[in-house]
Parts: sequence; structure tokens; C-alpha cells
Amino acid sequence: MKSVWEELNDKLAGRYKNGAFADALKLANKALEVATDSYGQDHLKVATSLNYLGGIYKAQGNFSEAESCYERAWAIRRKQLGSDNPEVATILNNLAVLYKDQGDYIEAESMHHQALKIREKSLGHYHLDVAVSLNNLAVLYDSWRKLDKAEPHYKRAVEILEKHFGPNHPNVATSLNNLAGLYKTQGLYDHAEPLYKRALVIRQSHYGTNHPAVGAILRNLGTLYKRAGQIERGEKYKAMARQIRERFKKR
Repeated sequence: MKSVWEELNDKLAGRYKNGAFADALKLANKALEVATDSYGQDHLKVATSLNYLGGIYKAQGNFSEAESCYERAWAIRRKQLGSDNPEVATILNNLAVLYKDQGDYIEAESMHHQALKIREKSLGHYHLDVAVSLNNLAVLYDSWRKLDKAEPHYKRAVEILEKHFGPNHPNVATSLNNLAGLYKTQGLYDHAEPLYKRALVIRQSHYGTNHPAVGAILRNLGTLYKRAGQIERGEKYKAMARQIRERFKKR
């Protein structure tokens, strides 16, 4: 039988998934209150509730409240688990993404590197959480326009995902799309095209030919071809992407 705290977390997860952030926030605050009253303010369940709260505040754009929650959760997990625990790395990762979204790339880089170091040490160099850290670092460097730093991190993330899921998994397609986008930004169209095409085949196989995830790749290919001077071909792919989007609007 689930505890009241667990039931509250289940409810808030559903509200959050549906975009009902105000309802999720009320439930998360109640869960935090229950955890604090039942277990004490330094309990790991309190840290978990604070982490959930941080995520909701971030989704609402309330970055100062999100930072406060994440930092409190970070302090509790360090105290209870030690500084090198993977659960500590999770909070560091969340803080890093928060700082990146606010344009504080230097602080975000530091946090991501700390999280990556912990995960590699405690989980091994080929764990999926390591791939998450690598991808997030690559996204950071991409946004920061440190493109040469982004590439090796994207490549390592793809390698780990392929090792775990095989070459034809949707998660692999997402990382391939990210790497292709990097090459597109650099004007390396011959490098980007085969990656986009491989990602397209994976998503078509997994989702079918008329899914928005497929449309996203088609749109990216269209942009690629137009930038490469293949205007007609680019428009063709853009039109295919629009058709998929219109079909989903009518559902």
C-alpha cells in the first residue's frame, strides 16, 4: 500500500505531464509538507520533494524558486549520501540545465562537469546517465557556440546509447538529430545529411511515417537542403513536414 507522500507524488506527476503546473505545484508543496512532518527536514524524501518542486518552478519560469529548491535538495543529498553519489549528480544536472536556460553558461558548465565526473566514477563510463550528462554538455556548448567542444560529447552520447539500445532505437535517433544539427550549424552539410536520414529511418520504423517526431526530422532535412542551395528539394521536405503537422491538428 502506498504512503500518502507516494500518492501525492503520483498525482503531481500526472498533473505535470498534462501541463497543469499550478495543480502540480500545490500537490508538490503538500508532498513536501508531508515528507518534512513525517521524516524530518533532512530526510531524503524531503530532498526528492524539493527536486520535484524545482522542476515545476522551472517549467513555470520561476527560476529563483527553482534554484532555491534544487540547492536545498543538493545540500540534503550531500549530507545523507556523500558528495559522489549519483543522486547528488542528478541535482547538479538539474541545476546546470537551470543555469543554462538563464544564460549562465559558465556556472552550467561547472555543474555539468561535476555531474559527469560523479556519474563516470560511480556508474561507469558507459552508463545511460553518463550519456545524459554528455548530451546536456553538448547542448550547452552548442548554445554557447563552442561547437568544437559540443561534437565529441554528442558522439560519445551516441556511442553509449547504441551500446545500450542498439543502433535503431528512438533515443539514438534523437542524439543523431542533435549531432546533425551541430554539423548543419557549422555548414558541414555532407556530415549532417546521412545522420538526419538515419534518424528519419529509425523514427519512421518506430512511430510510423505520419508522426510529429518524423515531421521534425523532415523539417530539419528541408532546412539543410535549402541552406545547401537545393531549394526545390528543401521545399519538398518542408511540405512533407507541414502535411504531418496538419494531420495531427485535425485529430
